[in-house]
Amino acid sequence: MISAAASIQGERVSQPVGGSTSLVDLNTVRPVPSHNPNRKKVLFVTSEFADLVKTGGLGDVSAALPRAMAHLHDVRVLIPGYPQVMESDNPIHIIGELGGHAALPPCKIGRMDLKDGLVIYVLICPELYEREGTPYGANNGRDWPDNHIRFARLGLAAADMAANLAQIHWCPDLVHAHDWPAGLAPAYMHWRGSRTPTLFTIHNLAYQGVISLASTPELGIPPHALQQEGMEFYGKMSFLKAGMAYSSHITTVSATYAREITTPEFGCGLDGFLASKTQQGLLSGIPNGIEDSWETSTDPHLTHNFNIGDWEGKAVNAAQVRNLFGLNESTGPLFAVVSRLVFQKGLDLTEAVASFIVEQGGQIAIIGRGEPEEENAMRELALRFPGQIGVRIGFNETDARRMFAGSDFLLMPSRYEPCGLSQMYAQRFGSLPVARNTGGLADTIENGVTGFLFNESTVDSYKEALNRAFKVFAFPGLLNAMRSRAMTQPFNWSQAVEPYAELYEQLVAKALGKSAK
Repeated sequence: MISAAASIQGERVSQPVGGSTSLVDLNTVRPVPSHNPNRKKVLFVTSEFADLVKTGGLGDVSAALPRAMAHLHDVRVLIPGYPQVMESDNPIHIIGELGGHAALPPCKIGRMDLKDGLVIYVLICPELYEREGTPYGANNGRDWPDNHIRFARLGLAAADMAANLAQIHWCPDLVHAHDWPAGLAPAYMHWRGSRTPTLFTIHNLAYQGVISLASTPELGIPPHALQQEGMEFYGKMSFLKAGMAYSSHITTVSATYAREITTPEFGCGLDGFLASKTQQGLLSGIPNGIEDSWETSTDPHLTHNFNIGDWEGKAVNAAQVRNLFGLNESTGPLFAVVSRLVFQKGLDLTEAVASFIVEQGGQIAIIGRGEPEEENAMRELALRFPGQIGVRIGFNETDARRMFAGSDFLLMPSRYEPCGLSQMYAQRFGSLPVARNTGGLADTIENGVTGFLFNESTVDSYKEALNRAFKVFAFPGLLNAMRSRAMTQPFNWSQAVEPYAELYEQLVAKALGKSAK
């Protein structure tokens, strides 16, 4: 057992809290990176991390990008100490403390070293984070009423670490904040006059963290921030806008979405602000990738592993999915829905075309959780078409992977989709997406080659794409050629990580140049 005075990679630690009490030599955990003279220290600020707690794609990106970046930069993750984090099997060592500010309470900083060497800094504040539910709300689906306090504390902790106030002997060269929960990290840093550059990534513009102006004193927000060029948003305040207003650069998760959000249709009231950022060269789109574990030949989740050309192996997974969802045996196509059950995802359109799919000989398997009304609509759909449509409310990684592997087509009629990961997972596993031509879907699906795109959020437009899918299914040679092409698409993070790595270096170099002047 390490004593309170022991040192780990220059950090002073206390006894481990939460998780396992077994210890490893943390000096030997992190692999030695290849030499990179431009290697930077990057603090990755997020509200989700797939290994520990996840509600959507943000969790996947937060787990994958820092790992993919490890050979180029020293990226470490800061995440709140939710129960799922504190109770994981990974030891947490207290390495620092941070004072309070306004209504934001003091907190501790813990360090968790994952087995692959990734360092996680845990923001320990039991009164804010140790609650049963999701990162954002209770199990009944309602948001926590003090989320503005909870996530302002996360942003302030990042700013404190950038200012070396935690005295953990690791100070970032750059802070990379993600989505509205981390939006106040660049803001607090700017208000303090920090010279450390910041990157802010928008994963979904629709979730903005909007709060009342009455919360200004609680969060210690200076009066000058309540301007149009600051975090003011139609008579309220927006955490997301704060992140965009005060960061050194903004990215979003696909090139098409970066263009879309500068228009009234997709801009969620921020299109003019974002158009201005684009004109200044401060907004760019960098697509996400998927992890190397998404390989049909090796994935341990699958009932039967298979390769390109082994379509009988794929059929074994299809039979397992039909059994899991209580579907009848069938020689028709199997459609999958693997999604958060929210309005954005166009589930009402899938509900409207369900009878058409079943009449044409198709079946649908649906998994996900989300808004109560959407969950109920999916349950009712399964009751209307017993043996042809099956629904599981909730999420299970193994079931989801088997659905991608067993299905012929993935239904993804999103009204908007910043990047999307499901369509990439599906293609890698030989399932062809039927998707709306928007955002990251437009960037990652080749219409008629690796999937089927439709332009309008209408039943007629959706049906036209489904008709094309049914026609392809009727010709196995064409279907298998499309599957083969889809399975070889270069979606890995190893390709996606380079633009981020270069941007990190550019932002740090620019900040150093300004500092020198």
